[in-house]
Amino acid sequence: MTLFIFLLITVLILVFTFHRKKVKTPKITPNQLTSLLAAHVWFYQQLTEEEQQIFSTKVQRFLTQVHIEAVGFVLKDIDIVLVATSAIIPVFYFKNWQYTNLNTVLIYPDYFDKDLNYKTGERNIAGLVGTGRFENQMILSKKALHHGFKNKTDKYNTAIHEFVHLIDKMDGVVDGIPKVLMTKSVTLPWLDLIHEKMEKINQDESDIRAYGGTSRQEFFAVVAEYFFERPKLLKQKHPELYSMLASCFIK
Repeated sequence: MTLFIFLLITVLILVFTFHRKKVKTPKITPNQLTSLLAAHVWFYQQLTEEEQQIFSTKVQRFLTQVHIEAVGFVLKDIDIVLVATSAIIPVFYFKNWQYTNLNTVLIYPDYFDKDLNYKTGERNIAGLVGTGRFENQMILSKKALHHGFKNKTDKYNTAIHEFVHLIDKMDGVVDGIPKVLMTKSVTLPWLDLIHEKMEKINQDESDIRAYGGTSRQEFFAVVAEYFFERPKLLKQKHPELYSMLASCFIK
């Protein structure tokens, strides 16, 4: 009986996975995309007309490579665009980039707990990069996703944060040292800078969000949010950190 139950569960998982791969992310026309980007994405608004076209093309390409799925609500065009935008912003200056470690983004209507429950319990997770049975998947809160693009001054963007974790993970481990972006010669100076800045955070002597003081990987993702949300302020307050991040993200 135990073997039968195990086989049944395995078959159901396979069927569910196969079925989900058949579901396609809804298509958005170029005109719809341009309109939504112009209305909601500050990063896009700062680009030249030529750069905006490149950005739009990269967003469209991402949407052909990664499936976006809503859990518990009906997906809207703006949800799709904000996810794809969050993916492209950190890698915009890379000529050819693909998230080879991502095939699906799941969007929950609100914050969720460690068991992915978004209705009850201690729901304090805004986003995460999946592991185990959720490998190659990202899970985002719709509420947090939209907040990241509504508030332009809080240096906080959940979706960009999670995509930066994926970039960090491209070398096989999320450790705050994105080897795909850094040469070996800057690794030690980067680690020294991380430890210095984390100490300031944990002594409450920094304007970098407190979550950045919890680990190297979270520090990297948090300061990347800062870099893309408030670049001028970061350059003013943390010039060495800004320079290091610019060398990573602006190729």
